[in-house]
Amino acid sequence: MDTKLKADVAESAVITELLKKGFKVLKPVGDRLSYDLALDIEGNLLRIQVKSAWHDVEAKCYVVDARRTKTNRRKMVRDRYEVEDFDFAILYIDDLGVFYVMPVSVFISYGSTISLIEEEKRQRKPKSAEYRNRWDLLSIRAPQPERVEDNLSNSVKPGKGNTEPRSGVLIRQGVETRRQAPEAIIAG
Repeated sequence: MDTKLKADVAESAVITELLKKGFKVLKPVGDRLSYDLALDIEGNLLRIQVKSAWHDVEAKCYVVDARRTKTNRRKMVRDRYEVEDFDFAILYIDDLGVFYVMPVSVFISYGSTISLIEEEKRQRKPKSAEYRNRWDLLSIRAPQPERVEDNLSNSVKPGKGNTEPRSGVLIRQGVETRRQAPEAIIAG
């Protein structure tokens, strides 16, 4: 299975799991954004980056690349994600049907790869283990609703003075434009 197909399988699995858990899932058009999915949680968007894990036979663990990969016809460029790029990463192990739900701050704290150990024989669990199937983090860390009124200057707060434009005046990007009477448009 090629890399792009693995990514599509992981995305489909994550979407299916999120829908089963009652989340409202949004899928951006194209792949130019730094996230793959968004969740609508009470009117707030939570941006999700989906990553597919592969099995590293020698290391006896599953591995996820913690970097973004951009390709064109001539070269492949890998770059680190930034905290502003998304809110959560959901890592998927297709062989096991297991998900890891990590806040962006945890995800970007790793170097280039994240090791996911699924063997129970280890004495000490890796840091990544605490994010195994942690779907609850999505609801806990959802952005809090922001009141638009709190970010407006007093001159434009709703309920202050006349909130409707004057008759015959269109306001576009802060510029007033006089409307032409319909007859003037037809005659012109």
